[in-house]
Amino acid sequence: MARAGRLSYFDLEESDDFRRIREKVAGGLLDLGESLATLPAILAVLDVPVDDPGWQRLDPRQRWNRTRDAIRRVLFRESQRRPLCLVIEDLHWINPEVQTVLDALVESLPTARILLLVSYRPEYEHGWGRKSYYAQIALHPLSRSMATELLQDLLGNAPDMKALQARLIEHTEGNPFFLEESVRHLIETGLLVGQRGAYHLGQRDDPSDVPATIRALIATRIDRLTSIDKRVLQCAAVIGKDIPVTLLERIVDVTPDELHRSLANLQSAEFLYEAVLFPALEYTFKHILTLDVAYSGLLQERRRALHGQIVEALEALVADRLAENVQQLAHHALRGELWAKAVSYLRQAGTRAAACSMNREAIARFQEALVALGHLSEGSEAYEQAIDIRVEIRHCLLLLGEHEQIFEYLKEAATLAERVGDRRRLGWVSSYTAHHWWYSGDPDLAIESGRRAIAIADSVSDPVLQGLTNFHLGQAYHALGEYRRAVDFFTQTAASAQSTILAERFGSLYSVRSRSWLAWCFAELGDFDQALMHGQEGVRIAEAVDQPFSLITAYVGLGVLHLRKGELLKATIILERGLALCQSRDLPVLFPTVASRLGAVYVLLGRLDEALPLLERAAAEARSMSRLSGHSLRVTHLGEALLAAGRAEEALAAAAQAIDLSRKHKEGGYQAWAFRLLGEIKAQDDRRLEEADSALTQSLTLAAALGMRPLVAHCYAGLAGVQWRSGSRSRAEEHFQIAVRMFREMGMTYWEERGDRAWRQR
Repeated sequence: MARAGRLSYFDLEESDDFRRIREKVAGGLLDLGESLATLPAILAVLDVPVDDPGWQRLDPRQRWNRTRDAIRRVLFRESQRRPLCLVIEDLHWINPEVQTVLDALVESLPTARILLLVSYRPEYEHGWGRKSYYAQIALHPLSRSMATELLQDLLGNAPDMKALQARLIEHTEGNPFFLEESVRHLIETGLLVGQRGAYHLGQRDDPSDVPATIRALIATRIDRLTSIDKRVLQCAAVIGKDIPVTLLERIVDVTPDELHRSLANLQSAEFLYEAVLFPALEYTFKHILTLDVAYSGLLQERRRALHGQIVEALEALVADRLAENVQQLAHHALRGELWAKAVSYLRQAGTRAAACSMNREAIARFQEALVALGHLSEGSEAYEQAIDIRVEIRHCLLLLGEHEQIFEYLKEAATLAERVGDRRRLGWVSSYTAHHWWYSGDPDLAIESGRRAIAIADSVSDPVLQGLTNFHLGQAYHALGEYRRAVDFFTQTAASAQSTILAERFGSLYSVRSRSWLAWCFAELGDFDQALMHGQEGVRIAEAVDQPFSLITAYVGLGVLHLRKGELLKATIILERGLALCQSRDLPVLFPTVASRLGAVYVLLGRLDEALPLLERAAAEARSMSRLSGHSLRVTHLGEALLAAGRAEEALAAAAQAIDLSRKHKEGGYQAWAFRLLGEIKAQDDRRLEEADSALTQSLTLAAALGMRPLVAHCYAGLAGVQWRSGSRSRAEEHFQIAVRMFREMGMTYWEERGDRAWRQR
């Protein structure tokens, strides 16, 4: 959002001081019916100091989340008063933080009277293409007739312009920027004489004297500038697309008067133009190609020196706001080869991006930090940073679902830790390796790595490492179907002392995740009161801190509880909330988990048109991310949808695949669910009732051994139906009564009533 637009919305003027700006913004918010709780975030957008202790106590991630939501609320409030048209240009230059605002806005558009118009070049990528309310209009090069019309406006209709127009159109292929640059070149070299709309050829003979490429044309134009103008333009190019004059003054070796005359000249020549007048003057490049050419015209050593000067200037100019400008500082420190500063600023920039769920941006900064670190002399501090940065990259890759790269970073980190004898860091890497093996579908190796991490945690007295590793061990035992043992580990992680320590390092993440997994475990065990207590507490903590990963995890935990209990409306509401958040915050790693559970709910509701594509996509994306843990359950849910859709043969293949996967990855609980699906499929055919009985009995045996009471009840209900049709009426009645009693004891009213209706219809 351009600052000029930000000013005009609240009727702000360049002469307004901070007090007057606060008054106008507060009045505008009240006029919209918006709470003044939004005021600090809007003032921060306007670069106005915020005198609010509550705002100052927030960390950068929390401030950005509040800011993003405040912008969205103001826009939606305005759209309630009148239809709103938002125009955002040049998205290919958008910064990652503003991109998150735009993504959140796009997700909410269907419920608002807002028309959003954006422009961007082909290299810009977004995730809106499949949305029903998105339409794209491709802008191709100008047609010959339109290019002729543009040139006539620029050059005029003199007879000697006709041949020139034809040559220019052929040379530029109808690109309007290239046409304008070519015309400027001809004017500056004296090939054209006159004024706009009334030019004629000068004295030179060759009117097609235009450099072979547009880059060469722009370079030629830059070379014709005076030495001062060229120096100012090149210094501006080193700063970047947007050029604060206060920063430019500190790095360009000219007097203030010379600088301002030069900026006026460059604006007149249409290299630069004024972009921001308040609170400080800024210029911007008219075209990114101009910036590139001006930058490339500098010798490497001169570029390096200027980048270094920019770092020093920025550190002085924004000394009290370094965190807010860390991206710029990191960029210039890296290119200025200030390696120690580059490592520090790049890590800060990566951490800031990760906190805003901009994980690809974060990975890029961390990888650059590793490059910068490679230029520093080896030592214990360098080794520590090399290990820690690799772990930070691991966190971001995990959230993106790009799991195959993770193990390489963990191996490198472990090697470095062993080389310098850093036991504590080796313990942390071992804990994350335990998670890797769980994710990859090998719970035994996960437990082995986890035990190694616990041993190190004990030897170095690291309760945080112990709490984290207990969580990873809980995941491994959950995968094995040993839910009671998993509960012990998750409970230790959620215990107050460790949870508080973990929160200091990871925010609410593990406090929420441990409670969510406790809800899953207790739901499988049929202890729905415990599941509800932990699930609701997880949601409460996650909503208080507004952390996307934590929120989605919490919603899934509560959603699984409602699914298992048969509270389908509650499950739908909370899982749909999680799915929407997952898609809007670029967290693909969570999509298969959320989508498969929601798809299972849709199957029970009879919403098969929604269930099948959702479950198919969940399974496909899990495979693409090499996410093997829990994949057997995702395939089981897909099989349930196929069975409900009457596609029995495909359902049978899915059940067989789910059983094979669960055996391969030793997932006892999921294997029990897969055998139950197999039994339900076989039970559709009177010729295969014996096979159905066998499959359901296998499911029952596994479920009983693992304490999975809801599944045990389902198996008894399924066996009752099979035995009734097989003629074993007394056994059928006995199994039916067991199922009904268990459903009733666990408060599974939906399943009790559904079973009772089916039994009465026999």
